[in-house]
Amino acid sequence: MVAPFGEEAALEVPGRDGTRIAVFAGGGGPEPPILLIHGTASDHRTWRVVGPMLAADRRVFAMDRRGRGASGDAAGYDAGRELDDIAAVTRAVGPIGVIGHSLGGRLALAASGRTSAIRGVLAYESAPMPGAASDRRASDRLLEALETDLARGDLDALLARFMTDAVGMPPDELAAFRANPIWPERASTAPTIVRELAAVARDPAIRFDVLAATAVPVLQLVGGESSAWFRHGAVALDRRLANGRLRVIDGARHAAHHTHPQAFVDAVREFTAGLPSVHA
Repeated sequence: MVAPFGEEAALEVPGRDGTRIAVFAGGGGPEPPILLIHGTASDHRTWRVVGPMLAADRRVFAMDRRGRGASGDAAGYDAGRELDDIAAVTRAVGPIGVIGHSLGGRLALAASGRTSAIRGVLAYESAPMPGAASDRRASDRLLEALETDLARGDLDALLARFMTDAVGMPPDELAAFRANPIWPERASTAPTIVRELAAVARDPAIRFDVLAATAVPVLQLVGGESSAWFRHGAVALDRRLANGRLRVIDGARHAAHHTHPQAFVDAVREFTAGLPSVHA
């Protein structure tokens, strides 16, 4: 990751099952510290654009979720282990505001019920899709196709299918992503996509009612040009949250932290300024 994050993790935090979770750190200043949590098919380097911007006036931490980057992994997987990882990391670096992209935000929302170290969550397109039968069937079909790619050992096809069918990435953006030197690294960890989508579909630890019970302040961000299901899910969740807000980043899709960094950073700064007791 580019400055201010170094090549080596600043600390390793053991999860509840002993898996070591790598946490990178950088920056400093008077603004409240934050923890960045990446989504599916990425690692802490997904914050390479907005990370330095945020670290200009605060301490910024960015973790690699289990099975990615510098973090360890375990033989078994369920979302509860990820929630325990996040709780452990926030206790180690907090109290703190958490910024999560996609599944990273969903996990952060659920983890806020396991520790008082999380003082607020900004979640970018993290809400579950609406629960209509047609949506469930579409999710099941996608998961089956990804499982077939995995069984064939075609990780390149698996990653491309996920970016196209789940994320909604247009062909020109997918072509640019394929040409990026990071593509082979993302493809090498593509098996984690399957297990995470299975958890999204079936794991009770991150179901809608768990997220809706989040008590800390929540800001949901969605891209104005993103697939409609991201917006529909965010609206449904916002209606249930006790202390939630929803904002649209005009012109953005699922990766505003790359394409609209200033708007993303401005939203983070405004949100964290109002969080209670997050100064370390």
